[in-house]
Amino acid sequence: LLPADGILLQSNDLKIDESSLTGESDLISKNVDSDPVLLSGTYAMEGSGRMLVTAVGVNSQTGIIMTLLGSGKNVDVDGDSSSKSNCFS
Repeated sequence: LLPADGILLQSNDLKIDESSLTGESDLISKNVDSDPVLLSGTYAMEGSGRMLVTAVGVNSQTGIIMTLLGSGKNVDVDGDSSSKSNCFS
């Protein structure tokens, strides 16, 4: 499990499972030249690599998504202040 977001500096046949973020079940090949972005919450399934950490916790892409999902606001739907529904933006 990758605990932080980062930029790939070096890799050796690195394949990542990004299904927790994208829903895509295929492993994604990562290399320095074409796809160097690694995201927290994904899994290194094959190979090895080194990365420069760019964000952790609530500052990571996963943290930002979770923060946005948790920030539901009560929105007045029909102008009647007594009827409110949760809306995510």
